[in-house]
Amino acid sequence: MVHIKRIYSEPAQQDGIRILVDRIWPRGCTKERARLNDWQKELAPSTALRTWFGHDPRKWKEFRSRYLAELAQPAQRRAIEELVALARSQTLTLLFGSSDVKHNQAVVLKELIDRAERE
Repeated sequence: MVHIKRIYSEPAQQDGIRILVDRIWPRGCTKERARLNDWQKELAPSTALRTWFGHDPRKWKEFRSRYLAELAQPAQRRAIEELVALARSQTLTLLFGSSDVKHNQAVVLKELIDRAERE
């Protein structure tokens, strides 16, 4: 099972394995408070893509397309496969820093992992 959650939200027992999927550390969040199991920077959008997107919902469709292309690279595919294997055996929570809970990279990653789990 895969969940997504803002890193600023209170950690919970039901989060299971907590993985940050941002390239840069979220402002104002301490590592102690985050209670991470892992930080997968390589699964975050590239700096160029993140900067271009700027969390503008009007760019969401194009962002999603470009981000999926980035995730199709061999290193990213391997990292996603590892997350799929984890999600098949335990709860996984993908953490993100954005205040927009509908338009961020964790949404796309969750879709990919969910789809792979069903296959």
